[in-house]
Amino acid sequence: MNSSDFTQNTIEAAVRLGLLLLLATWCFKIIMPFIVPVVWGVIIAVAIFPLFLKLKSALGDKNKLAATVYTLLALALLITPTVMISNSVIDTSALITERYESGTLKIPPPSDRVQDWPLIGEKTHAVWLQASNNLETTLRKYESETKKVLKTLISGAAGAAGTIMQFVLSIIISGILVANASGAYDVTIKIFKRLTSNESGQSYADLTKATIRSVAQGVLGVAIIQAVLSALGMMVMDVPAWGIWTLAVMVVAIAQIPPIVILGFVCAYVFSVAETTPAVIFLIYCIIVSSSDGFLKPLFLGRGMSTPMLVILLGAIGGMLMSGIIGLFVGAIVLALGYELFMAWLDKSEVVS
Repeated sequence: MNSSDFTQNTIEAAVRLGLLLLLATWCFKIIMPFIVPVVWGVIIAVAIFPLFLKLKSALGDKNKLAATVYTLLALALLITPTVMISNSVIDTSALITERYESGTLKIPPPSDRVQDWPLIGEKTHAVWLQASNNLETTLRKYESETKKVLKTLISGAAGAAGTIMQFVLSIIISGILVANASGAYDVTIKIFKRLTSNESGQSYADLTKATIRSVAQGVLGVAIIQAVLSALGMMVMDVPAWGIWTLAVMVVAIAQIPPIVILGFVCAYVFSVAETTPAVIFLIYCIIVSSSDGFLKPLFLGRGMSTPMLVILLGAIGGMLMSGIIGLFVGAIVLALGYELFMAWLDKSEVVS
């Protein structure tokens, strides 16, 4: 091959690569707004598929009917608690606003026990007492702080609404995926076969599937259980804005932080307004709820997998710190795949030696 042919082939290859890169970039930008809903749709579909098979069997193996029923049920399970929590927040906000405008809003004076709270007791007691004596003066005194809190709450509510709409789209996508599960699974195996050896393609696809289900049950499932139990306790104790506290409990539980971090403030409020006996019972109940992940997580996380539970847990926590809630799954999958590839490399090294 002479230099002229080499130059021509190089230019042609560069043009082709450039066009492929342009096409790939263009496709990525078009699909980018849908990446997160699609990834969540895949995660939900994989996590829910065993239950979908049972539903399909109960409906006479009618695939499309089962997918439709699943989608409607999943949307109902998402929307119903959202409406309940929203109503709790709206009702509490409306009541506070109405009483404030009419001048009848009264803050009950704090109990002397508030002063005994560690670190923040004395300052909290002073501000609370001032607000109970003259709420309007207290709000004017802390006007800048109040505006910051309100701004944070409003932006948080807007973000939550966007997240709910995103999950609605993800559930619809998951319904489409479970209806075409066989084809989607075959494509996944083909992808892993292209990335690895033909023999290990299916095993890595199965590992990804098992990791998603493990994290869904062991992290999200436990967090939802703790949030629901916390909500029931707060509803019984008539805690104001229990919906907001429930969301906070679920967020910290997903972040692998003990829910007592949130429930502790709720318990402090209950102690300040309720009788000692029910307040103590509620405190014990909150401690049990907060520590329940200690025996729930080993039951669900890593079940049926050869990958150690610690690897899955570290991947979930590290992934969430990097990429938010969706990183729970992506981080666990990536670390599990990396662990299995590393162990396979070690095993081959031992055979060679």
